[in-house]
Amino acid sequence: MKSPEALKKKKLFLFDIDGTLALGDTLYEGSAELLAHIDRIGGKTYYITNNSTRSGSDYVEKFRTAFSLETREDQFITSGFMTLRFLREHYAGKKIFVLGTASFVAELRRNGLRITETAEDGIDCVVVAYDSELNYQKLIQASRVLLTTDAPFYATNPDLRCPIDFGFVPDCGSICGMLTATTDRHPVYLGKPSREVVDLCLELSGFTREETLVVGDRLYTDIACGINGGVDTCVVFTGEARPEDMKNTPYPAEYAFTDIKELLKNCL
Repeated sequence: MKSPEALKKKKLFLFDIDGTLALGDTLYEGSAELLAHIDRIGGKTYYITNNSTRSGSDYVEKFRTAFSLETREDQFITSGFMTLRFLREHYAGKKIFVLGTASFVAELRRNGLRITETAEDGIDCVVVAYDSELNYQKLIQASRVLLTTDAPFYATNPDLRCPIDFGFVPDCGSICGMLTATTDRHPVYLGKPSREVVDLCLELSGFTREETLVVGDRLYTDIACGINGGVDTCVVFTGEARPEDMKNTPYPAEYAFTDIKELLKNCL
């Protein structure tokens, strides 16, 4: 682990949310205090989440009502936002098959993308997202497209499980796992751990890589994202990762703390 003294020089903090700063509607002890500290030192905070079911405006409302925290929409860099950004750049005007929630599909359509949820002729790419409304018919439609066309296969995020009050539920990576087992097709993931997430935050903030810290609870998405982006990383053990996971991981974090409260102590 790097010297904690180096943490005092960090100005740009890129936080995962679920399992890192909060769980559901419960903000972890120390989270509000750490965010306030970052403001006091003239730093900036971005929330880099692989939850594609919420938009930036949804998160602003959640932070206000559930956590009593004021945020801006542009602070939330979600896997849904990264996917939308990618699709607008590469597939504008083309036919895109999407497996996802009704709200995710509606958000893509509101941004002018040509979306279908059924297997039909002329599909140019396939996109899979975390889908809390998943049913077997959706899996059949996605399998049909993947098996009968050469359309590129994309997904919002590789997370296998999503934290919830009683533990975890299957996330986008698990849904893609079913489709890969069925079709032998593997997706390209557009959210974390893509380095583009870090690059965008650096571009928006104006801070350097040396001033940046990625903080998360999952090694293969959060910490891998920071590593891919060339910045320091910090894992907290309040979500998926456990201390024993650090022994043989290909995604070693520079810093590891029990929780956000301990991270805060080392930033002061």
